[in-house]
Amino acid sequence: MNSLLSLVRRLRRGVAALAAFMGWAAGWNYVACALFITFDVVGRAGFGVSSTATVEVTGYMLAIGIAWGLAHTLARRAHIRVDVLVNRLPVGLRAWLHLVALALLGVFGGFCAWAAWSLVDESMLFDAHDNSALRIALVIPQGLWLIGIGAFCLMVAVLLLEGILAVLAGEAEALDRLLGSRTLEDETAEALEAVEMARR
Repeated sequence: MNSLLSLVRRLRRGVAALAAFMGWAAGWNYVACALFITFDVVGRAGFGVSSTATVEVTGYMLAIGIAWGLAHTLARRAHIRVDVLVNRLPVGLRAWLHLVALALLGVFGGFCAWAAWSLVDESMLFDAHDNSALRIALVIPQGLWLIGIGAFCLMVAVLLLEGILAVLAGEAEALDRLLGSRTLEDETAEALEAVEMARR
């Protein structure tokens, strides 16, 4: 059991590294989106020129950025949670509730992935393009969106597998640290880490 749990933990770290890269890409995507909008606004106001596709392209960029940030947000436990009651329960019970919450999140993520795939499949079938001057094939932004949602589902699945194995191995506290809400100590450590990186 311990060797299997160790293997799954290595797998989770690998998926988390992929999620971190996707989160980094999502962040720079938003920077590019802001620059694109700024260029368009300045171009229209000062020079009378426009990309004529700003609304469509930035809409795609925002949707892709959100999807690509989901897995990293989950891996860093940065999602919003309301768990005033859960934190007051014994750690053994908390561990099982974390698993139930994660499983329900996985069901929702699976539904979103299925819906996204249906959309991509339909766009491929009809060779759909948007109405902008660029005539972008919709399968491109929708496919990138699907990749982000797929990575999120993969992160949920790996965390769920690790969580189940941790509970079966009697490591409820480790599971609580993995899936529980971020504590004040977690936030402080991250802030100190950020300050240290800024000094380098």
